[in-house]
Amino acid sequence: MSQLSHSSVRRFVFRVRQAVARGRAGTTGVRRRAAILVVAVLAFPAGAVAREAISAPPLRLAQLSPFQSPAPALSPFNPSQIQPSRALPFVGAPPVTVPSGSAGPAARIPATGRAEGGDPHTILPQPPAGKVAIGMSARFGEKEGLIPRGLIWRVFADRPEASGAYPLVAEAADPAPVFFLSPGGYVVHVAYGLASVARRIVIGEESRREQLVVPAGAVTLHSDVADRPLPAEKVTYDLFEGSFLQGRASSRPYFRGAVPGDLIILPAGDYYVVSTYGDGNAVIQADLAVAPGKVTDATLHHRAGEVTLRLVKGEGGEPLPETQWSIGTPGGDSVKESINAEPTFVLAEGEYTAVARFEGKTYSKVFNVESGKNGSVEVRVGEQVTPSALDTQDGSGD
Repeated sequence: MSQLSHSSVRRFVFRVRQAVARGRAGTTGVRRRAAILVVAVLAFPAGAVAREAISAPPLRLAQLSPFQSPAPALSPFNPSQIQPSRALPFVGAPPVTVPSGSAGPAARIPATGRAEGGDPHTILPQPPAGKVAIGMSARFGEKEGLIPRGLIWRVFADRPEASGAYPLVAEAADPAPVFFLSPGGYVVHVAYGLASVARRIVIGEESRREQLVVPAGAVTLHSDVADRPLPAEKVTYDLFEGSFLQGRASSRPYFRGAVPGDLIILPAGDYYVVSTYGDGNAVIQADLAVAPGKVTDATLHHRAGEVTLRLVKGEGGEPLPETQWSIGTPGGDSVKESINAEPTFVLAEGEYTAVARFEGKTYSKVFNVESGKNGSVEVRVGEQVTPSALDTQDGSGD
């Protein structure tokens, strides 16, 4: 039977998530010009672009997380039935559970190929009395290869119980399972990473095969400064549906908190990514596209530097403890604050004013951040005295 539309299954999918993903979802979770290099594996058709960015929208509840890697082996599946495909690699999922967390490091896509015959079920097994055999499989598109692993299947009765829940009839983590079902109506739901599809089927007295299309792709993200890769622990990514450049961007993150090297499986389509380097204002955005059965490998180029601030009594002196710091832009916008002898900030390139408050007196210094250049800025007691316009504390220095 025909595959259900998104609007037709929205209510059902909500019930599915209530039944099998309760407690899984949680709160997992610009200002400078960005350049982005996109390398599309296996003829990725559309490059990613970037432009002058704006402030990222407020981050809200993230949607479903991709599977945790590594994972235990799935049920046996005969690989001779499927030729090497352009399918995405399996990124792991414990059998018949819905795991949470981010995907592991990106794996390479198998060599290009197609599944011969278009269906892995050449012969269906004999079902028990009163049952019929339904052989399930999924592919990335009508003309794309079969999905060889990483699928989570669930079969529900197509009528809810008195409580409103749809009874779960069967589930499997095989790439091409066979379900033994009684005649009647069912809804088959299959998930692959963040992509999922549901189809209603009506079973009669004869066994048969069903194949679903799951148009999913994936993206791996990286960031650098001055062509030097940034440490994974210093960068995070939030992905949104739509296009920032075309003015049709979602305000709600589709996936939040990814780190460099993650393989994030997504429904095929357009997305934009917000890359945050450190906890300052080094934030850039870029559009990218995800194609069915392909991995988009994107590198975002930050223009920023790391700056360590020190309030000293003389050049090269020891930093004074418990100094209150604030960083501001020439326009008066506050960027970052800290109470520390030597705070380190990641800042987008540009001009800033460092304001230090110590023992009731305030000092300041204007400095510049150049992309890829890390260093320290010393504010000296008695030499850089804050003008009265900047002095918010009693006293104006020595």
